[in-house]
Formats: sequence, structure tokens, C-alpha cells
Amino acid sequence: MEDQINIIEHIKEIEDRIIKACEKSGRDPHEILLLLATKTVPAKRIAVALEAGHRVIAENKVQELKEKYCALRSVKHVNHFIGHLQTNKIKDLLKYDVSCIQSIDRFELAEKLDQRLAFEQKTIDVFIQVNTSDEESKFGVHPGQTLQLVRQVAALKNIRIKGLMTIGLLSNESEKVRACFQLLKNIQQKVLDANIPGVSVRELSMGMSGDLEIAIEEGATIVRVGTAIFGQRPTPDSYYWNETSALSTATS
Repeated sequence: MEDQINIIEHIKEIEDRIIKACEKSGRDPHEILLLLATKTVPAKRIAVALEAGHRVIAENKVQELKEKYCALRSVKHVNHFIGHLQTNKIKDLLKYDVSCIQSIDRFELAEKLDQRLAFEQKTIDVFIQVNTSDEESKFGVHPGQTLQLVRQVAALKNIRIKGLMTIGLLSNESEKVRACFQLLKNIQQKVLDANIPGVSVRELSMGMSGDLEIAIEEGATIVRVGTAIFGQRPTPDSYYWNETSALSTATS
């Protein structure tokens, strides 16, 4: 019961932070979606948040999504996928009612996804993930190649591009973090200016527990929060964001 109360209180604290950030930047809090990042969080604890009315959650690994799927089916919610996705995991991922994949960072992945969607007669929303921090350890398309990737993915019939996503720099230097978010906002404008048929990119998924205020000030419409709601994880972020090497073939 105490844990349940804590989760609800933490959500309220994040909502208050969102409201204050919006007030500071002259934005409407209703423009911001709080996406619950549920990596390593047991299904029972996730259900507390869902039952309190927070319906959009996101996983980083297909295996975790699979493990929690049955336990959470009875509680109405929407699943996003925000982790690095390997092409050999696409078939498994689509089994678990994922409505949006926020981590499309290469055409090969998008093409394989489109082929599987065509086979299953489905469509899906996606975000293009951009490496705004210019770190080799981060996944995401290079900022200068984003528009080209958007054009390529837009030509696929079963994928709808709805936004851009970035992890940004994991740093205590706020202005360096801000620069990452400003870059994503600038890329968004370039894509909008290109007026590519079927491409929206109205959504910007950026900002997490430690930097959501900066992200909101720079235009985020989705903030991904896990630690500040569910507590510290038993494994470091590097296990989920593949910080050791984005060039490796880590299982997603």
C-alpha cells in the first residue's frame, strides 16, 4: 500500500513539474504527454500507475514487453517502444499491441518493419530517433541525415511518421543538454518546411526525469519519465541505452 501511494505521489510531483515548466515557457500543460518509462519496473507497480489513469507506457526491450504483457492486458493502456530495435525482433514486437515505435534510426529497420506490417496487414506510428549529442555511444540517425531518412521512410506504405525522438546528452551541464533539444527542434522545422506527403512530425519526444523542464522549454510534447516515478533501477541506464557502444549488436 505504501509503495502504491508513493507511485501516485511521484506522478503528481512530475505533473507539477510539467505545469511549472509550461508556465515558465508560456505553454499549455495539456500539450505535454507524460510517457511512463517502465523498464525494469514489475507489472504490479506499473498497474498502479495505469489504474490511477496514466495510460501510456513505454518499454526499451522486447523481452520485458513480452514478460509484462499478459499481466497488464486487463488494464487499458497504450504501449510505445523506445529502445534500440534489431530487425530480428520486429516480428516479436508486433505481437504485443505496440502503437508507436519511437526509435527508427535507419532505413533497413524501417524497411523490414514495413514488410512485416504489410504481411500482417497493419500500420504503425513511428518517430525518427536522432543522435543530437553526437556521441558514438548513442543510437539515432545523424542530425544532418535526418531529412534524408524521413524522406525514405515516408515512402513506405505501412509506416506513419508522427514525430522525432532524442535521448540527448546525459549531463549535469544544462546548457549542453539544452543544445541537444534545440537541435531536435530545428530539425523538426526543417522537416516541416520540406512538406513531405504523409509526414507530420508534430511530436517531439525528448526529456526524462532529470531534464524534462529544459525539454519542455525547448518544445517537447512528450517527456519520458521512469526513475522519478518508480525509483532507481537495479541496472544502469547503459544497459538500456547501450551506452558502451551504439555500434555493437546488443540484443534489444
